[in-house]
Amino acid sequence: MSQYLDALEIRAPDARECELMLRLPKLIALAQQAPGWQRILGQTVAADITSRTALAQLPVTRKSDLHDLQRQSLPFGAMTTIAPARMRHLFMSPGPIFDPEGQGQDWWRFARPMYALGMRAGQVVQNCFSYHFTPAAFMVESAAAQLGCPVIPAGSGQTEMQVQAIVALKPDAYVGTPSFLKIIIEKALEMGADIKCLQRALVGAEALPPSLRQWLQEHGVPHVLQLYASADIGNIAFETETEGQVNPGMMLDEDILLEIVRPGTGDPVSAGEVGEIVVTSFNPDYPLIRFGTGDLSATLPGISPCGRTNTRIKGWMGRADQTTKVRAMFVHPSQVAQILNRHPEIAKARLVISGVMANDIMTLHCEAAEALSEVVTQAIVETIRDVTKLRGQVQQTTLGTLPNDGIVIEDARKYE
Repeated sequence: MSQYLDALEIRAPDARECELMLRLPKLIALAQQAPGWQRILGQTVAADITSRTALAQLPVTRKSDLHDLQRQSLPFGAMTTIAPARMRHLFMSPGPIFDPEGQGQDWWRFARPMYALGMRAGQVVQNCFSYHFTPAAFMVESAAAQLGCPVIPAGSGQTEMQVQAIVALKPDAYVGTPSFLKIIIEKALEMGADIKCLQRALVGAEALPPSLRQWLQEHGVPHVLQLYASADIGNIAFETETEGQVNPGMMLDEDILLEIVRPGTGDPVSAGEVGEIVVTSFNPDYPLIRFGTGDLSATLPGISPCGRTNTRIKGWMGRADQTTKVRAMFVHPSQVAQILNRHPEIAKARLVISGVMANDIMTLHCEAAEALSEVVTQAIVETIRDVTKLRGQVQQTTLGTLPNDGIVIEDARKYE
């Protein structure tokens, strides 16, 4: 039996890239059938979008935009290509943000991470994602149906019943948040219940610190993998393992085109640089073109030890929206990008807010290949004031000294 869901996972990277570029103009044309995407994409000629360079010229639609877009045209911002009446489920996440699910099999593409975990036909899954309003539990359901895995629809809460279900129904795998799995194991220990049948766990929706993964493994669940997904897109990337060892990074899904952009902009960063995750999802019912997740990550070089050849990301590395209030005014990452656009001599910058409350000091730390003259420095100071409407100062630093962590605005104030 293959360790891969299909041959797409091990095709040559160049072949994958070529196919994505061939599919891209068709996706754009399909999206333009939806009035919401017509408004966003404007006069874009779909046939012209055949490269990453061309794609990067299109606007980024961020998750933070969805609430307002959807309020203008309920429920989905007129961004779906099929009517709500033809959907399988209509979800409501906090915000509220409304998410559709179409009729296709494994619509959320969760089969790949579940297969990478080792789930095969006939193995039972205890699904502990919530079934209430939000789509996570249904993402698991549709993938399990494709793989032929029976599901215990456990949801969240009722810890003692969770343990009883594991004892009686003997699921091979848990899917849910890592913190809730820990609670279940602790309850089983308290009850003296044998739940060693539970050998695998696919976890998400919150961080999985190394210490928690180790705790879960030490308490009877040797195979613990995490995935990165969202209610709008479904599976984006997932961990894999080789001979019981978790491989570095998270494997990108085959139906996702990934860009990492500088926070607050739509400009792709260099390979390995931390930035905001922007995805284009090839979902015919709900196409998402340059969808900014608001999460930070970076790509990893090379091929995973598991043999899958797709791009890997480091995983979740924080939030891209670093909007900060300074002297009663909001400063946005996009404003830092505007400053850099006016001053190409700056290679990289980080706006640091220091001082104490009510006495904020705003300093733009700049990397530059050559020393900034007094005239240029003063020009940057004036640009800071023009763009942010706040006074700021400039401090030059040598190339390569600013951290590669995706942070554009750092709040270093003391709040004592």
